[in-house]
Amino acid sequence: MKLAGPVVAARLGVMTMGLTDAIVVGRHAAVQLGYHAMAWAPTSVVVTMAIGLLSGIQVMTARALGEGRSSAAGAVLRRGLVYSVWVGLAAAGLLLAVGPALLHLLGLEKSLADGASAPLRVFALSLPAMTVGVAAAGWLEGLSKPGPAAWAMWAANLVNLGLVILLVPGTFGLPAMGAVGAGWATTGARTFLAVATLIYIVRMPEARALGVFDKPPRDRAASAEQHRIGLGAGAANFFEVAAFASLNIFAGWIGAIAVAVWAIVLNVAAIIFMVPLGMGVAAAVRIGGAYGAGEPAEMRLRAQVAFGVTAAFGLGISLLVWPSADLIVSAYTRDPAALAIAGPALVLSCFFFTPDAMQVVVAQSLRARSDIWIPTLIQLASYIAVMTPLAWWLAIPGGMGVPGIVCAVIAASFLSAGLQLARFWVMARRG
Repeated sequence: MKLAGPVVAARLGVMTMGLTDAIVVGRHAAVQLGYHAMAWAPTSVVVTMAIGLLSGIQVMTARALGEGRSSAAGAVLRRGLVYSVWVGLAAAGLLLAVGPALLHLLGLEKSLADGASAPLRVFALSLPAMTVGVAAAGWLEGLSKPGPAAWAMWAANLVNLGLVILLVPGTFGLPAMGAVGAGWATTGARTFLAVATLIYIVRMPEARALGVFDKPPRDRAASAEQHRIGLGAGAANFFEVAAFASLNIFAGWIGAIAVAVWAIVLNVAAIIFMVPLGMGVAAAVRIGGAYGAGEPAEMRLRAQVAFGVTAAFGLGISLLVWPSADLIVSAYTRDPAALAIAGPALVLSCFFFTPDAMQVVVAQSLRARSDIWIPTLIQLASYIAVMTPLAWWLAIPGGMGVPGIVCAVIAASFLSAGLQLARFWVMARRG
């Protein structure tokens, strides 16, 4: 929990930055909020996948420490930073090249697609700084030093808040930039985050002992393993985001109220999900250290602790949300039709909080012990092959609406958690 706490705080900082932008842009002009939302949608898919691609930095750093090779941690960082620059440039180039055209191919009104294209290009320019910041923060998390990265994230939130207030409505005589101003604020905040985290790293007293300033030896095997871990997590992130994006489409086919209700449920679930996401990082670091040290008994013990804490969190948060569901949804909307559906749907969603938390933590734990592709395939099968068609069948032909979508998420989460746990214990018995 000491390790997971700051990681959770940093992940919540990411959500807070996006929420701040949406509030300021929305108060400036509703049409600009539409541009911002549509520009952010394709960016978020790329961002989620990029974060996964860089997750090998945490695992390989923890392994190096577990193996007693602390000086090798610097090589992991340097390889990770180079890789992060390439990932960021590739992601930015992809969005700049096809992002605006994609918006126009989605069947949106031309004015909406045109308005979203400009902020989309600015968001794309922020991606190299974002990936460098993620790489640096991931390395600190792998060292079991996530606190500085969390502090830097919240400092970046303050930078973002100042810039978005300055640029979106156009204060101090500046022209109002709307959604484009929010894009530049995000770019400035991400650049600050990357620079601040790197400055902290180079000023660490133990930086030289960790090999931060040493040119790493050519190690194709270690580099390939680092990239392979990231590819597994990146693919899993992409497929899961794509699967949940399809649920938004199904809700849209049902009607406007269904879209609003599902948005409320998904937003609450996304906030809760930040906690197991942080626990997954902590579990990967702890288990990766034991794996690197060649201590299978210690690895199993650390896994039991991580899984037990995760299950306790899932059950605890479900017991908190269940009786307060109506109060929570009333903070999002006053529409009587939406309230009548959203409260019961949020209560129903309590059944997937625990298995969803478990499956992400166990998957990260498996990757920490070099089991890369089986966890990804389990998540692919659960969320693409099972959840997506089941959600459509229950919600539309079955006539269940949003509760049908939630039931599909419950089924997929239990399936993924069960298979991931079975896989972990099979691997643990092998040593």
